[in-house]
Amino acid sequence: MELALRLAWRGEGRVEPNPMVGAVVVSGGVLVGQGWHGVFGGPHAEVIALEEAGEKARGATLWVTLEPCSHHGKTPPCVQTILNSGVARVVVGVVDPNPKVSGRGIQALREAGVEVHVGCLEEEGEELIRWFRKWVCEGIPYGYAKWAMTLDGKIATSTRDSKWISGAQSRKLVHQLRSDVDAILVGVGTVCQDDPRLTSRIEGGRNPLRVVVDTSLRISPECRLVQTAREVPTVVATTSTGEAEKRDLLESLGVEVREFGEVHGRVDLRSLARWLAGDKGVTRLLFEGGAEVFFSAFAASLVDEVWVFIAPKVIGGRDALGAVGGHGWEWMNQGVKIEDVRATSVGEDQLLIGRIQPPSPSIGGESR
Repeated sequence: MELALRLAWRGEGRVEPNPMVGAVVVSGGVLVGQGWHGVFGGPHAEVIALEEAGEKARGATLWVTLEPCSHHGKTPPCVQTILNSGVARVVVGVVDPNPKVSGRGIQALREAGVEVHVGCLEEEGEELIRWFRKWVCEGIPYGYAKWAMTLDGKIATSTRDSKWISGAQSRKLVHQLRSDVDAILVGVGTVCQDDPRLTSRIEGGRNPLRVVVDTSLRISPECRLVQTAREVPTVVATTSTGEAEKRDLLESLGVEVREFGEVHGRVDLRSLARWLAGDKGVTRLLFEGGAEVFFSAFAASLVDEVWVFIAPKVIGGRDALGAVGGHGWEWMNQGVKIEDVRATSVGEDQLLIGRIQPPSPSIGGESR
């Protein structure tokens, strides 16, 4: 199962919105087949592993990180392939959270006389599908909030200069993260200030969907995001306050403009997230700023994981920009709590990665 899990991770950034899955076939203690789901719409891990095993699969054990599917999707059901192979035993890491499967694959195998064991390295298997579970069960993407800040907690100077806070190695890692996620979201203030491209500039990487939150359509048609919208899909999320003429102009340049409701005078991020998950198949969404967007994302419970790069610099200044803006919470116990924090050195910087602790139902109210 450890091998199957390692194989599964090879599909990261290529199989979404499907989950990453790895599979291994063992006969008489000898590895006879292995595979992983490598691309969306392509063959599943079990099919690849069993094809490699061929006749050696008969009477063998199949180890698979996720319950085999029992329904027709982009490919035929894996359960039938397993039964046709003559496998005698199947060891499953995690039950599929997809309501279309969720135990049905295991049941079908058992009813056909196959011995099935469930829960092998389950914690590691859950880690593998954590964003798929969020997408399929809650209908919203798994959210990352990423920012770089100085040792005194600033993401820009008083003049709003922010290039570069972090070092070259940190920026390279960010491009890898961009390649792995399905969409990047920023506020129009960040676009106006930095004129970013929001692409993944690594060899073999992919460019995710770019999303700009722009309540009143302030984005310039001359910015790099708009000018490259025909090359890299770009969405501008706005409200009814956006001018129709500006919307038509942006759409003529290749931008997809979508209108959403408002929360406190801004684009309703939760509605936007649901649309991205449902219409665009976004399973992982990267929030890259600015400070107001970060607060809105935290307040709407859209952030599951934080990546904070801390540079060994101090810039000071009462007007320098902090990482998270908004109106904040009044009491310390209402703040977003981070758990399972890991610290890693990335060049001269420190990277803190942590998961969001689910809010207590007794605190936070409407804002959480």
